[in-house]
Amino acid sequence: MRSGSVMTGVFPDTIDLPAGFAPEGIAIADSAAYLSSRATGSIYRADLATGAGEIVHTGPGTPTTGLRIDTNGRAFLAGRDIRVIATATGTLLATHRLGTSSYLNDVVLTRDAAWFTDSFSATLYRLPTAPLDATVTALPLTGLTVAAGTVNLNGICATPDGRALLVVQSNTGLLFRADPASGATTRVDLAGATVPNGDGLLLDGHTLYVVQNRLNAVAVFTLNRHGTAGVRTATITDPRFAIPTAAATFGDHLYVVNARLTTPVTPGARYDVVAVPRRPGP
Repeated sequence: MRSGSVMTGVFPDTIDLPAGFAPEGIAIADSAAYLSSRATGSIYRADLATGAGEIVHTGPGTPTTGLRIDTNGRAFLAGRDIRVIATATGTLLATHRLGTSSYLNDVVLTRDAAWFTDSFSATLYRLPTAPLDATVTALPLTGLTVAAGTVNLNGICATPDGRALLVVQSNTGLLFRADPASGATTRVDLAGATVPNGDGLLLDGHTLYVVQNRLNAVAVFTLNRHGTAGVRTATITDPRFAIPTAAATFGDHLYVVNARLTTPVTPGARYDVVAVPRRPGP
């Protein structure tokens, strides 16, 4: 815990990460936070109660961006390739290599598959969760346009009813609902709101959190059951935010990853995760 930080209940509200780690994604399981490194692809596990942690998986030297953990203790990792590891041991369980033109940015787990966004094309990739050596398939998306040379599709989550997927387009600030069978997308009606610099998505019931990295904010929406429309209910900000990229919930708090995307990654660069209330006060 950083000197001078306060406590969230009995837990620290700031968790320091290894110098030079350059975090991107986060998932929480069994009161531990798992962080991915865009510098090395490694996975770091931090105890939320103490703030102590360790590298549990040494990466291949290429970025790991998004990650999600299933009920079997397997972490599905997005990056230059798709990797699956055992969270308990860090053992690599599967690797799926894609074309070098792809930039897999984030991942969500549904009932039977892991879905990955590609920030450089209007494509989702699907990996069945059983067996792990199954073929990865591409799902071209229709109804949206991508721009060359910039990050397009970024965060991904399921709709509240679990029947479709939601993806945010960082460069336009638009949120789309994607049919996982056909790839057809429609813009989610957010009552005029947009989410520029939208990065990680997190769904909790009907509440959608959209991390807006360069805006140092988390937009909060209440969605309808089908994820076709929603209304912005809050904006979470904190002076400790430093270009956050992802968030995860534990208890009454949101744990937000400070990626510091505009800061050069050096061996001595400092990074952390900060906890804020999930529902900001009046």
